[in-house]
Order: sequence, then C-alpha cells, then structure tokens
Amino acid sequence: MNLDIITIVLLSVFLLCAIGVILIGFWFYRNGVSSTRQGRISNFVDSSINDSQDSAVQNSTLISNQDIGKFRAWINDKLTGLSSEKLKLKLSSAYWTITDTEYLIICIVGTLLAFLLGWAIAGNFLAGLFLAAIAILIPPLLLDRSISQRQQKFHAQLLDVLVLIKGAVQAGYSLMQSLDLAVKEIPAPSSEEFGRVLREVQFGIPLEGALFNLGKRMQNDDLQIVVTAIVINSQVGGNLSTVLDATISTIRDRMHLFGEIRSLTSYARYVGNLLTLMPFLTGFAIFMMTPDYFDTVRTSIITQIILVMALLGVIIGNIWIRKIVQIKV
Repeated sequence: MNLDIITIVLLSVFLLCAIGVILIGFWFYRNGVSSTRQGRISNFVDSSINDSQDSAVQNSTLISNQDIGKFRAWINDKLTGLSSEKLKLKLSSAYWTITDTEYLIICIVGTLLAFLLGWAIAGNFLAGLFLAAIAILIPPLLLDRSISQRQQKFHAQLLDVLVLIKGAVQAGYSLMQSLDLAVKEIPAPSSEEFGRVLREVQFGIPLEGALFNLGKRMQNDDLQIVVTAIVINSQVGGNLSTVLDATISTIRDRMHLFGEIRSLTSYARYVGNLLTLMPFLTGFAIFMMTPDYFDTVRTSIITQIILVMALLGVIIGNIWIRKIVQIKV
C-alpha cells in the first residue's frame, strides 16, 4: 500500500515537472532569439529580429516578450554563479538561443525527471539512478553533435564565401560591404556567423576581434588561415584581392590533400571497424548455434573477468587504429 502511494506521488511530481519543462521550452522557442540577444550582446551577437514582421503582430506580443525576457534575466542574474565562459562559447558555436545558465537548469531538471521516471516505473532506486545517468549524458552529446554538424557545414561553405568576397572586393566593394553581400547571398550557417561578425563590428568590437571570435566558434584550420591573412593585410596594407586569391588557392590545395589522405586511409578505417565488430558477430553466431555455450559467464568469475578484458581490448584497439589513421593536414 505504501509503495502504491509513493508511486502515485512520484508520477504526480513527474507530470507536474514535465508540464513545467514543456511550457518553459515553448517560451524559449518563441522568444529565445530576442531575449538572448539583449542579454548577451557583450559576448556574442545573435541574429536580429526580422524587420519585415507585421507591426500589429509585434504590438500584440510585446508585453509577453518583455515579461518572459524579465523572467529569464531574473533567473540568469540569480544563478550567475553557474555561468561558464567555456559553456557560453559552446552554446554560441551551436547557435542555441539559450544562455549557459538556462542550459544547466534544463540539464538538472531533466536529470531529476529521469530519476523520478525510472524510480516510478521500475520501483527501484537504482533504476532511477541509471536513467538519471543516461539523462546527464544526453545534453552534452546533443550539444557536441550540433556544434560538429554546424562546423562541418560552415567548412563546406567557406570556399564559396571566400570566392564571393574576393569577387566583391575586385568589383570595388570594401571588406565590410563584401561581408554584408556574403551574408545576403550565402545560406546558413555561414550567413549567420558572418552576420555576427558584422553586428559585433557595429557594436564597437574591432574587426580583428570579431574575426577571432568567429575562429573560436568554428574551430576550423582553414578559417584560421583566412582570419590571419585578413588581419595581417589590415595591419600592413596591400592588395586584399591578391591576399584572398592566395588564401583560396591554399585552401583548395589543403582540401585536395585532405581528400587524398581520406582515400588512402579508408582501408585502415574499414579494417578497424570490421575488427571491432568481428568478436560481437562471432559471439552472436555461436550463441545462435549453441545457446548454452555462454552459460559459464553467469557463474564463473574468471570468465567474466576475461570477457571484460576482451571488451576493453576491443575498445582500446579501435581507438588506437583511429588515432593512427587520423592525420592532420
């Protein structure tokens, strides 16, 4: 009877927390861009509100946006001790419209919800801890994946952006005008990132500083070459079009070399993945043919130790092979 009451209480708390998280997430989704821009102008400038919105819609949502912005500002002000520059940089690199404090709050609430859900469903404290441990790992994985995908898309567009900027400079545009043209012509994420550069310059940050911030967010070696070339050209002078042309040629050669290396190391990567999967495939085949072959695993400590050591050996071997074929250009 007591267990049923505890289960009902846990489910009730879980439902209330879930509803609260859904409402907060809905508010962040609808109003995250504007309030984030107001709260983080000094660090990273986010995209501005679309000027073509209808004025009647803006007037009808002005009060609610201000209230939500005040609520988020209050949360970030009270929990400023949780702030981290490294986490701010990662969130800015992923272009997520939440602050680092809000991200940590979401992680904490999600972990508590997972713990309550695991405890309520399984009726076991350890099950709640297991589900909570999984919930802790999910947000960082999603954040890192979002950053990686965004950086890869940016790298794929970088050469087109440079060609467009070089053409605009040759046509008589200044560097800032060329960047503005690239923002209008190139799709996201390049347009968003170079748009940030322009807005940072408009807010008083030097062009060199804005470009260095872009390099920190994207973590791209080719972009570092571009930033270095532009900064040196702005300091010592010279023909920017010639500098960009040499930079484009260098990046093309790097991409060509990187493609050759990927082609030459593809066999090693294939062998590494095959050797990693082979023990599991072999074990599954043996189990299908002789189901009682692995019965000693449940009773023998020595067999369990050997199995764990074999698993660790497979993981270490796979990591070792990946490190061998990972060649930086």
